Amino acid sequence: MRWTGPLRGEPGDLRRRLAVAAAYVLGLLALALAAIALAVQITPLQSVSAAGQTMRVGAAPLKWSLSGPGQLDLFGQRIPTRPLFDGPIRPRLELTHIQEDAEVAGLLRSGEHDRLTLEVGRKLAVGWARYGAWETAVAAGLVLLPLAAWTGWRRMPVRRTVLVLTGGVVLVASINAVGFYLLAFDTPRVLSDVRSLQDLLGHSTLAPVPRAEGPALGDVRAVFLGDSTAAGTGNRPLADPTPLDTACRRSADSYPQILARTNDWRVLDLACAGATVHDGLLGVQILGDQVAPPQLAQAQRATQASVVVVGVGANDVRWADLVKLCAASPTCDDRASTAFFQHRLAGFALDYRELLRQLSDLPQHPTVLVNEYYDPFGPDVDCLRKEGITRQKAEVLRSRLTALNTVLRQGAEEAGFTTARPDFSGHGLCSAQPYVQGSAGRAPLHPTAAGALAIALADQQALPDSAR
Repeated sequence: MRWTGPLRGEPGDLRRRLAVAAAYVLGLLALALAAIALAVQITPLQSVSAAGQTMRVGAAPLKWSLSGPGQLDLFGQRIPTRPLFDGPIRPRLELTHIQEDAEVAGLLRSGEHDRLTLEVGRKLAVGWARYGAWETAVAAGLVLLPLAAWTGWRRMPVRRTVLVLTGGVVLVASINAVGFYLLAFDTPRVLSDVRSLQDLLGHSTLAPVPRAEGPALGDVRAVFLGDSTAAGTGNRPLADPTPLDTACRRSADSYPQILARTNDWRVLDLACAGATVHDGLLGVQILGDQVAPPQLAQAQRATQASVVVVGVGANDVRWADLVKLCAASPTCDDRASTAFFQHRLAGFALDYRELLRQLSDLPQHPTVLVNEYYDPFGPDVDCLRKEGITRQKAEVLRSRLTALNTVLRQGAEEAGFTTARPDFSGHGLCSAQPYVQGSAGRAPLHPTAAGALAIALADQQALPDSAR
């Protein structure tokens, strides 16, 4: 009689063993990929400091394209980098500190500019390599934990347990090596070529502002820079205005004037309606037949000023135009207006960063206070329905104002400055006592005299005692 059943070691038994081994390998591969994906999200970005700026380096979310920009997080805004990186794994850079440090000051005084710029790219590349090592370690740990639990549950022999755990670590390290050394092989070289933040974002058109001509204003205690909100536009005019005061629509009821009277300060009020960072604070502003010099240039004449208050941003993002468009449109959160706002906000973040840097360089090192913007609407907007503003539209506008305030706040904090946000609660446009000028006012959406007083109160409370 002839036996036809399978024997140990025959093809049927071998196929089963191969199937089990393949299942183990596939399961381990899936576990490794999941661990790497989680590790990329939770591994801390690595801090590097160079050229007076502290940045954190890590990996941006995976992009399924062969080449593209990295990501720079600037005051909460995600901005694509100017350099392109090969592969789907690209760096994420987060600016966390923008003040000049002692190392930079020493190198600038000694004239070693080349050494200063070379440090930037080298440290970014080192930070990228350090992030890759940490991410590999975190991913390995995430793989070891479930594998150790599984081998313990299966009561595997020690030798087999070690083999499984080692295989998991080797697999994770191998995949990471492919990711960081093959899919992102060009990243260290591109980062090494970076000499400044401008190399990452493109060169700024905002040059350092020199001091304006004229004698020093040694008795000025506080300087105010900003736009129409700071100028108090729409309220009582100044008693004896200059032509530039009139062109800038400065008011006797602005918060700079209120703070001057409250603290018995001599102030230099440079705020001007329509001002932006680019055209007003760091550049000239054309006002019909009047030309306003850069506000920061004039501010530098106040050589003994201990306080600088800044209120800017609404004109940079075209806030008034966004409100008008919102009122005239069926909805405020359409793709076109949202993309326009995000583009303007990202541009403002870049200009704002340059303003903060130049404020940090003021030789007298004054206390710098950055004002956030108030909510003009409040919870009740029924009186605005005839003007096209509904509760839903007001929420969209409020969310955009919150985004602008986030940029203002984060930028100020990273520069070591103070921020203040006025409280207009209960005094929105439709309230019994609004702090905001309505559509019939001389400057709709701007603070009334009472609103300017609320802003002055917020500033007074935010300033340290030593600065008052």
